Amino acid sequence: MPSAESKPKTLYDKVFSDHIVNEQEDGTCLIYIDRHLVHEVTSPQAFEGLTNASRKVRRPDCTLVTVDHNIPTTSRKNFKNAEEFIKENDSRLQCTTLEQNVKDFGLTYFGMGDKRQGIVHIIGPEQGFTLPGTTVVCGDSHTSTHGAFGALAFGIGTSEVEHVLATQTLITRRSKNMRVQVDGELPAGVTSKDVVLHIIGVIGTAGGNGAVIEFCGSVIRGLSMEARMSMCNMSIEGGARAGMIAPDETTFEYLKGRPLAPKYGSAEWNKAVAYWSSLKSDPEAKYDIDVCIDGKDIVPTISWGTSPQDVVPITGVVPGPDDFEDENRKLSCKRALEYMGLVAGTPMKDVVVDKVFIGSCTNARIEDLRAAAKVVKGRKIASNIKRAMIVPGSGLVKEQAESEGLDKIFTDAGFEWREAGCSMCLGMNPDILSPKERCASTSNRNFEGRQGAQGRTHLMSPAMAATAALVGKLADVREHTVPSPVLAKVSPKIDVQPEADSPQTEDDLDRVLDQPADNEPHTNSSAGGGSSTVHHPEGNHRPLDRANVDTDAIIPKQFLKTIKRTGLGSALFYELRYTDDKENPDFILNQGIYRNAKILVVTGPNFGCGSSREHAPWALLDFGIKCIIAPSFADIFFNNTFKNGMLPVVVSDEVALQKIADEARAGREVEVDLVNQEVKDAQGNKIVSFEVDGFRKHCLVNGLDDIGLTLQMESKIRNFEAKRTLDTPWLDGSGYLRRDRRGATMVEAAPVPKTNRGDVKNEPLEW
Repeated sequence: MPSAESKPKTLYDKVFSDHIVNEQEDGTCLIYIDRHLVHEVTSPQAFEGLTNASRKVRRPDCTLVTVDHNIPTTSRKNFKNAEEFIKENDSRLQCTTLEQNVKDFGLTYFGMGDKRQGIVHIIGPEQGFTLPGTTVVCGDSHTSTHGAFGALAFGIGTSEVEHVLATQTLITRRSKNMRVQVDGELPAGVTSKDVVLHIIGVIGTAGGNGAVIEFCGSVIRGLSMEARMSMCNMSIEGGARAGMIAPDETTFEYLKGRPLAPKYGSAEWNKAVAYWSSLKSDPEAKYDIDVCIDGKDIVPTISWGTSPQDVVPITGVVPGPDDFEDENRKLSCKRALEYMGLVAGTPMKDVVVDKVFIGSCTNARIEDLRAAAKVVKGRKIASNIKRAMIVPGSGLVKEQAESEGLDKIFTDAGFEWREAGCSMCLGMNPDILSPKERCASTSNRNFEGRQGAQGRTHLMSPAMAATAALVGKLADVREHTVPSPVLAKVSPKIDVQPEADSPQTEDDLDRVLDQPADNEPHTNSSAGGGSSTVHHPEGNHRPLDRANVDTDAIIPKQFLKTIKRTGLGSALFYELRYTDDKENPDFILNQGIYRNAKILVVTGPNFGCGSSREHAPWALLDFGIKCIIAPSFADIFFNNTFKNGMLPVVVSDEVALQKIADEARAGREVEVDLVNQEVKDAQGNKIVSFEVDGFRKHCLVNGLDDIGLTLQMESKIRNFEAKRTLDTPWLDGSGYLRRDRRGATMVEAAPVPKTNRGDVKNEPLEW
């Protein structure tokens, strides 16, 4: 399966090339997806689209499902079923809807009564579902975690979740190559979380936009697999599409004995290792972006603001606006200080903490819990700490930790010992901060309101969070670590063998749900009609003078507990639009002529950074916004807008962008002409031209159904699958990921609608 082409290739180039089913002249590629992870928040609308189109899941054997975002992490000793256990109505509906979909489509599911349940990005590697050289997707931006295995892993929106379920492929384009090399030796007390926070501080949250990062160097090679997962997990916070680390003996050792990996010692295992060993960048491979970091320059690192790039050493002080040269950073700093309740110049070690959270897909593995327990052993949390939580990443991590006595170390110190789930990382469940509470957190994002409305989050490593719990303030683990014996003599990995072939029973999953229908048009299930297609949006446009507008700001997570695509417009920019549930008259969307405009103009870069969830474009579209103009966009958000018939327009020319914003401030209309790719003023004069690739333009103008187009490639997909089975048989279903005896489920291609729109002739696209 390794490519025979002579041109030197990066690790990303090799994995991407090995998965191309079809490539068009304009560079649009159809790639095969080896592994698909599914959870309750981003999947209900995708399954509904399949149902409405009478489509099946093409490869159930390549699909693994769990619940994690919404579920409570309280004790499950009396757990009977999700319907009775989950008290919050919307959360319960999302979870029971998932269980019904699992039953209807015949998928493997780790539910709340199964000890293998856990955070989606922890159970994939744990089960050996994640393997080197694969493509891995999930409706969650932190899918980048799986890149630690040399997999090309990235988050996708709900429309793409539906696309993968139906076709086992995705339409995409090549990313740039970015190398982040970390050499030397790390000082004592520095972990992979400190390394990746330091990197994000260097490159910024948009530093990796349009690129896949390959982490390499002696420091990276010296990391364990779990530490590598933490690194790749946060590559999305640096703006990258994905993060990757070349597999090596550390990788192979981790995979030995995993239920869904090739059987260790078998001919299949040996063949797999031979292929996996080829997955490294060629010596002469070229990178578009190169970043070199010396490990000795990294110290325990912590965030101070409301973006993952807002980091300083724990020995540092809170910065002020004058510490930044860029005007956007100055403004962001001023807003962040106000939100975080901090004063510039304050030593980080003087900042008092209210709560501590150790968990999330970044830092809830067994090594993370061991590191925290080593700090905590024999000590008590500070009296001012209102709550300190330890949330294992899976039921198996919890079981292993209990076998080592870690749970008792934590509870004796005053921590809460919880069940597996996403918990306070994003606060879609009962585990949230109260307004203005400050949290030392091992999660991955410190956006405004991320852990609860008006909550204040400081990102750090598990050892640093544990230290903060003991001290009651942000603290340097190096100053508070006491010598301690080895906690326990343990095997190198947890027991991941299933107790039974399948965790689900008819009683567990036999739910009849009265689900509200979503009959609104969207790209994947309704190609007819023009209501979702952007051609000539014009009218009053709204200027928004902010940089790094994240998805949590576009629509806070408390509004994501829905199984529909519609009805989200009222929650758009909720924290900015409303104060104490009353309209904020100073916010632009609440001002007169801008209430009904179709175009949003953003003067700051990196709009839509953060989550892969499609709720952000759904909310914008439901509000009436059909087009966003900005100097740059986060990759996943940019892609998601097209999937919903919206048009993101990149205007990097500052003069032209300010002219468009000035037109908005003056109350004058502008027109975005997709056919001619121009932004015009009210008199029809061109302000600026913009780029949009041919395939996306064709689909937008003609309202085409991505899935219908892809299913026209059925023969090519089947040919690819046949070769895949011969070359990499370990990627077909095994164990409890059963594969239908007939092989891949045949899905008939639906006819692609042909409608003429505007000035573009509806010529068939060569595909």
